[in-house]
Amino acid sequence: MKFTELDLKPKLLEAISYMGFENATEIQASAIPKILEGKDVIACAQTGTGKTGAFLIPVLNKLIDREELDTNTLIIVPTRELAVQIEQQIQGLSYFISVTSIAIYGGGSGQDWVQEKKALTQGADIIVATPGKLLSHLKMGYVKFNKVQHMIQDEADRMLDMGFIDDIQKIGTYLPKKRQNLLFSATMPNSIQDLSKRLLEDPHKIMLSISKPAAGVKQRAILSHPAQKNAVVKDIIKSKPEYDSIIIFSSTKDGVKSLSQELRQAKFNVKAVSSDLNQEQREEALRGFRSKRIRIVVATDVLSRGIDIKDINLVINYDVPRDAEDYVHRVGRTARAKTKGEAITLVQPKEMFDFSLIEELIEQTLEKENPSQSIGEGPKWNPERPKKQKGKHPSGKGKLKKKPFNKGKKPFHKKKDFKKSEGGNNNKG
Repeated sequence: MKFTELDLKPKLLEAISYMGFENATEIQASAIPKILEGKDVIACAQTGTGKTGAFLIPVLNKLIDREELDTNTLIIVPTRELAVQIEQQIQGLSYFISVTSIAIYGGGSGQDWVQEKKALTQGADIIVATPGKLLSHLKMGYVKFNKVQHMIQDEADRMLDMGFIDDIQKIGTYLPKKRQNLLFSATMPNSIQDLSKRLLEDPHKIMLSISKPAAGVKQRAILSHPAQKNAVVKDIIKSKPEYDSIIIFSSTKDGVKSLSQELRQAKFNVKAVSSDLNQEQREEALRGFRSKRIRIVVATDVLSRGIDIKDINLVINYDVPRDAEDYVHRVGRTARAKTKGEAITLVQPKEMFDFSLIEELIEQTLEKENPSQSIGEGPKWNPERPKKQKGKHPSGKGKLKKKPFNKGKKPFHKKKDFKKSEGGNNNKG
């Protein structure tokens, strides 16, 4: 479906055309008419399908020629990277429209706080915010949200994973009860459905194919012993001289740091991106990556969602993600917008069972390869569930507690640790 077939105003269609877009994606064609009608919407579609445009375009269409100064739309997102990305898309789509917007997230300076307070008190058409930083402002008592007409949650499944459920519900209490609610997610676990029942009223449901990498991604796995992994990564990169845009995902900040250092010593053009960098450093790294000045980025899962960079040739999973859904999001960085891409996962023995769960989720059995002969033979494929060792965690990391004091409850540390992704210093991003 072409955007011109949707009920959009000429100024917005001109901006969409100016950005080079002609045809709406499936999620956009399904969601935009319902949002324009004023319906609450819960939409589920995989990464790279155009979810951001699906809610921004109809909201911007409503804001054309608006004269009020109050905040009209609140967009809640899990990470500052996604907040920045959405705010940039707002600027692009509103090129011919007089719309004000600001991204509010943790880790900024005192001057950032002043600018955020000004927007929250005097009004900006669209506020894009991470939950923790927004609540910090709300608790000060000066935020004016009494005229908000749209509350949008993007990457809702990630926000719940990061422990933001209570914050989201608390933010909702500051908004008018009569408003349009839009919930967008890449996956649809029961927790998301439960949240939608509490926040959305008779929502229109859009369920597209989920938990599957894009068809254009060539996926494979290299079975590697831990000591071989760095050599395997360097071998892959050397074998792909034509690839000028590569992301390598590590599950920890320590892994990002050590691998990027080794690649730099091997004379590769590489940059590490994790929560150890401040926001300005992260944005500078991503600008370099987008412009091809930086060929390789080594990152934690902070970049598995919330960035929109075209023409990424290759994604390397240095570690198998523990959550099978995270694999889909990592791999989704390549082959976006119907292009082609490649994803290679390094699988060591203790990760084979987890990788088999990923194959079950994506309904594919991927090709398993050995490292090149110069590196040596890798382990044999054995996806059996690891046996529990007495007193030890099945992964071999640490010891099991006999009886956790918070048994049956969400681990108290989860929300605290992950909230630091807005500007903190935990080892997961």
